Amino acid sequence: MSAPRDEASEVRAEDSFDTAAVHAWLRTVVDGLDAEPVVRQFPGGASNLTYLLTYPDRELILRRPPVGKKAASAHDMRREYRVQKGLKPVYPYVPTVLGLCQDESVLGSDFYVMERIEGTILRNNLPEGMELGAGQARELSTALVDRLVDLHRVDPEAAGLTDLGKGSGYVARQVGGWSKRYTAARTENVPDFAAVMDWLAAHQPDDVATVVIHNDWRFDNVVLDDSLDVVGVLDWEMSTLGDPLMDLGGAVAYWIQADDDVVYQQARRQPTHLPGMLTRAELVDHYCARMGLSTANWAFYEAFGLFRLAVIMQQIYYRFHHGQTTNPRFKDFWMFVGYLEWRCREVIGGA
Repeated sequence: MSAPRDEASEVRAEDSFDTAAVHAWLRTVVDGLDAEPVVRQFPGGASNLTYLLTYPDRELILRRPPVGKKAASAHDMRREYRVQKGLKPVYPYVPTVLGLCQDESVLGSDFYVMERIEGTILRNNLPEGMELGAGQARELSTALVDRLVDLHRVDPEAAGLTDLGKGSGYVARQVGGWSKRYTAARTENVPDFAAVMDWLAAHQPDDVATVVIHNDWRFDNVVLDDSLDVVGVLDWEMSTLGDPLMDLGGAVAYWIQADDDVVYQQARRQPTHLPGMLTRAELVDHYCARMGLSTANWAFYEAFGLFRLAVIMQQIYYRFHHGQTTNPRFKDFWMFVGYLEWRCREVIGGA
């Protein structure tokens, strides 16, 4: 089987940079780079920006914050670089990072460069020309869960990442933090989520463990080879040390299956609806069986994952509502936020 790789395109004018300056710096950390690279940009870019640097004999990836953003929180290039550098020896699916530049005179911000992992990234639907039978879909979805298990089994000390998080109390910090974010981003046309936030606060369990978590686990952050094996895991900007079931809850919120209603289907970002793909229940059972964890409190993690997704979408809508962005894709996000409040209530009601 073969499929088109995830393609880069022309660099957006507002995201351009001085190629010569970057090339000059890069030659100090990577041997054998002669002529300046051809630079193209990968789609997206609402968060950190990703570029393809094509040299005659190799392709590299450059990651930087959005233009005008300083290296802090979600845009901390040093942190993102460090996580991948530490994980690589113990978690082989991480890209090989080559160098971190903290001289802002080169590009205007911190940035880092890594090797490109060739392969296919699955998004809403399969790439043109790709076929996936039910058996293959089941194996692929199971493998995606297994790679998350592998990550959660990494020893943070072996990766040199014991200080990546804030210690125990991760669940409580997440419930409180995301509740504050929603309240700050609420507009008059969305629910107040008060009942949901109160329930999460009242039913939060203790952390089941403290492990390296990815915090954005989806097919579109995974690279597949022609045999449908996972060969790369991308976008480590939100990784930290935390509760593994919270990571799973965030992943399941994006896992839209074939029998979900039409509203949920409209938000699908990965082909989890295909025949043979694990259902959400099967995914959770498989993960917990492999990790030796109980599913008894799963309703909490499922509700939290849906709430967290609602907050993310509301934060985006807030920017549109207040004229901070004019992207028309965001104008109806408020309606889906209301829908997610209903889904949270359904989960809570069945707990």
